[in-house]
Amino acid sequence: MSIYQPSFEIHVHGQVPLRADVTSQELDEILKPLWRYAGARSLKDGAISHYEEEPGLQFNQHEHTLQICWTVLGNEDFHQVMEDVCMNLNEASRSGAALEVTFYDTEFEDAQETDSNAQSRDDFVMLFVGPDPAAIMQVQRDMLVQDVVQLMERHFESAELDGVVGEIDKLFTQRLDDLVSSLRMDVPPRGQNGHGGGRKQRRLH
Repeated sequence: MSIYQPSFEIHVHGQVPLRADVTSQELDEILKPLWRYAGARSLKDGAISHYEEEPGLQFNQHEHTLQICWTVLGNEDFHQVMEDVCMNLNEASRSGAALEVTFYDTEFEDAQETDSNAQSRDDFVMLFVGPDPAAIMQVQRDMLVQDVVQLMERHFESAELDGVVGEIDKLFTQRLDDLVSSLRMDVPPRGQNGHGGGRKQRRLH
């Protein structure tokens, strides 16, 4: 955990579908960056949220999903913690998922008492995990379509928005095609330097 005085309440929220072979013991290691940041010695202790009314970090064995509604006190270094957790979850997920991370500035109200011009450092970050880039882009696409449709339904009928959704699909299809092409260019031809060659892809998040 950070040695500095925590200046944020950090809330993580989301649900990640896990591969069927992921065990609770493996999940302990996957989420290690989170529970260690909270100052815990195990997932059992670290899964408890800063707020008792929140369920925390839960492994739903029936649905085989990781459910997160968890708050911890911390600083901006938590961004790197989430980077590490997302990389771990990429390997364990069975489909794409979104994680919402909200930073609440706990020092803002105190600062307002002495400085009327004080500005809040609240922040919101949306992260995506998945077994491959296509799964991650599917989640991003679905969220964008939902947001756009909800906005435009104020002015148009749902049936009139098919063309808009189609254009969004084209954008994501092109992005995925470009990514696949760039990855192919990065892989040396088979047999070059006497090896089959290949480079492990870094998952997007």
